Amino acid sequence: MARIRLLVSLMLTAGLLTASSAHSASSGAVVSQVYAGGGNTGASYTNDFVELFNPGTAAIDLTGWTLQYASAAATTWQATALSGSIPSGRYYLVQLASAAAIGAPLPTPDAAGTTNLAVSGGKVALVRGTAALACGASPGSCSSNPLLADLLGYGSATDYEGAGAATALSSTTAAVRAAGGCTDSGDNSADFSATAPTPRNTSTPALHCSGSPPPSAGASQGAAVDIEIQPILSIALERPSVSFGSAASGGTPASISEAVTVVSNNATGYALAVHRSAFAPADLPLGIAAASAPKSGQLGGGLGGGTKVAIPIAPAPDLLVGTTAAPSAGAGDVWPTSLGFTAPLPAVAPGRYTATVTLTVIGR
Repeated sequence: MARIRLLVSLMLTAGLLTASSAHSASSGAVVSQVYAGGGNTGASYTNDFVELFNPGTAAIDLTGWTLQYASAAATTWQATALSGSIPSGRYYLVQLASAAAIGAPLPTPDAAGTTNLAVSGGKVALVRGTAALACGASPGSCSSNPLLADLLGYGSATDYEGAGAATALSSTTAAVRAAGGCTDSGDNSADFSATAPTPRNTSTPALHCSGSPPPSAGASQGAAVDIEIQPILSIALERPSVSFGSAASGGTPASISEAVTVVSNNATGYALAVHRSAFAPADLPLGIAAASAPKSGQLGGGLGGGTKVAIPIAPAPDLLVGTTAAPSAGAGDVWPTSLGFTAPLPAVAPGRYTATVTLTVIGR
């Protein structure tokens, strides 16, 4: 029987926490307005719409992003593809379904979809990817997804940011983020109010959230200021490379321990995920197992009890190894994972087969 030698080289990446929808003065794109009464009796506009806003100082590229919607208690999401970019201080209008030709037409949309929003309650998510979400059954259930850019739950929604959902909508009211989109405390009930809809697109004049410019008259002098920011996240692997030695087709080599240590001082925790490249010259069924999660953490992706789960191949969405909701222990959180094969090795040509496994930690 032909014998093959397998070598898995591991790479690690660490992500620094950036301002997100869970913090005020967000530098990322946010949902700034949602209208669900399009074409209903007495509607202000013919179509439902979702408006996005860029409160930051740099343009945001929406390539590969989606706007997703699920009804109030559902965990099945409908996605609308986005494209283009949102310049600093600008809005982005996504036109959605219409119940009838009642109401005024929307301004020229920047993207369009066919999703029908409910006025009584629902969930709208801005996602940095194309895979449909599968969360939303309870408060905070979507927050562990590292690709979630922003979430609005309104009315009877079962998931939302902060203490509660925004109020229910009507044919003449929309959920509108305060201060033109600049307010972002991470609490839907506090950040949004039900007011008359005012859809805005990328042609609408920019609104900058940084405050008023300095007066035109007067004297000023600059002073250089610097600070060295220490990383809030770090990741270390038990083994920088993992070799399964020599094995025969049809056999299943024993799993090899690959403990992952994460150090984080982020008050709201972090998410640990994994993906890999395909083996070359032919792919092999590599998986990961995790026996337990560290204190304050929980496993994800069907892991637990030593069950091996297939590691997705990029660019497929990462497999969520687990999340925490608190800072790590002083010496770091140890995730006791192991790498192994989820099925016997297939019949392939003899030779050395290599792949790269990438573990990523992202602040929540």
